[in-house]
Amino acid sequence: MNIPTLRFAFLLLPAVMLLSFQLAIARQGSVLERIHGADQQFDNMQVESTYQLSVKTVLSKESYQGGVFMVLARKDAISRYRCSVCHTKKISQVRDGALITHGEIRINHGEGENELACIECHDRQDRDFLVDMKGKKIDFDHSYQLCGQCHFRPKRDWLGGAHGKRMTYWAGERVVMNCTSCHDPHSPAFKTKMPETYSLPLDE
Repeated sequence: MNIPTLRFAFLLLPAVMLLSFQLAIARQGSVLERIHGADQQFDNMQVESTYQLSVKTVLSKESYQGGVFMVLARKDAISRYRCSVCHTKKISQVRDGALITHGEIRINHGEGENELACIECHDRQDRDFLVDMKGKKIDFDHSYQLCGQCHFRPKRDWLGGAHGKRMTYWAGERVVMNCTSCHDPHSPAFKTKMPETYSLPLDE
């Protein structure tokens, strides 16, 4: 088979697949035909509206309209957790240890005098936990509690469902992404992007 023939076959394949799909739908009849031709009563209580998530979730420590909900776990996504494996009471003798172990991290969180340092979010004594401004330990899986102490408006919107992403059907159990599912905690602001397409100004 020569190259022009292969190209033609490659271009023809999507059209054949689309035609097959349309024929399969046509054989089933219209929606009304299928409704009128049904021989069993539809029971919407038997429709499965939930599915198993492939990631671990935890019960939130915050309430949503009077009820609790699930949040994507964070610790499973941290490749070097538990931190206490390396952060022990033993003094490190390695020169430039921080650069070797965490050299890829660039902190870009806060501006000017408000720029954050590692120890402002990570517990100084127990590195397996985060810590808020009052010294309260926060589990990595519940990092939204730490983020919310400064970013209180986004947290309010996150609790209400206007910020962030839900991971299950609207009618099922509420499972939402954690703050760190989308935002890099060391550099949380999204980079500004130019539109991929734009409209030229109209002539006057």
